[in-house]
Amino acid sequence: MTQLRWLLRAKRWAQNPPSKARVKFVFAIIAVCVALYGVEKLVGLPDWMQVNGASKIKVRPAP
Repeated sequence: MTQLRWLLRAKRWAQNPPSKARVKFVFAIIAVCVALYGVEKLVGLPDWMQVNGASKIKVRPAP
């Protein structure tokens, strides 16, 4: 059933493709995400984004 839905969506997308501006916008967002990932891998995370260890909340299993 979902394959048929995807085929219908692909047909609609082929008949009415997105504008060049929308395609550029999507590629720009992807480029920003890749750039942020690269900066994170090269430089690392700032101290305020680091995890400080385990939380102090202890969960007990139900009896």
